[in-house]
Amino acid sequence: MSKQNKSPANSGTIALNKKAKHEYFVEERYEAGVALTGWEVKSLRAGKVQLVDSYVLLKNNEAFLFGALITPLQTVSTHVVADPTRTRKLLLKARELDKIIAAVQQKGFSCVPMALYWKGHLVKCEIALVRGKKDFDKRQVEKERDWVREKARVVRDNHR
Repeated sequence: MSKQNKSPANSGTIALNKKAKHEYFVEERYEAGVALTGWEVKSLRAGKVQLVDSYVLLKNNEAFLFGALITPLQTVSTHVVADPTRTRKLLLKARELDKIIAAVQQKGFSCVPMALYWKGHLVKCEIALVRGKKDFDKRQVEKERDWVREKARVVRDNHR
């Protein structure tokens, strides 16, 4: 018998925070587990999650995912009150948590979620230590990106 292929719903990225890449310089990335309830996992499998205005809240030597919207499915059981914006605990090693807390206490650093993804049957959250961009930084990055595209276009057209 051949091995069955995994379904695409259980592999790869669940949600990305594209706004964070635009708004911040990413300094360091960490992988954290997420404490979820059953209905939240079902919603993640259906792809009903948004990370746009979410951030990582550090409190009492613990990390929490704040502001992430996980929309409950219509089929969620009636005896469970589903709160879509519930604060969810992030599971990190103590050493990583200490590094993050020390960095966030420095001026200019924040901690934001970058992505939610499957790792096997577990949901992981990629969080990042970030530094805010000024408007001129955003314009500079956009100019560089346009220049790279223009170079690729010229090279492609010259090879024809």
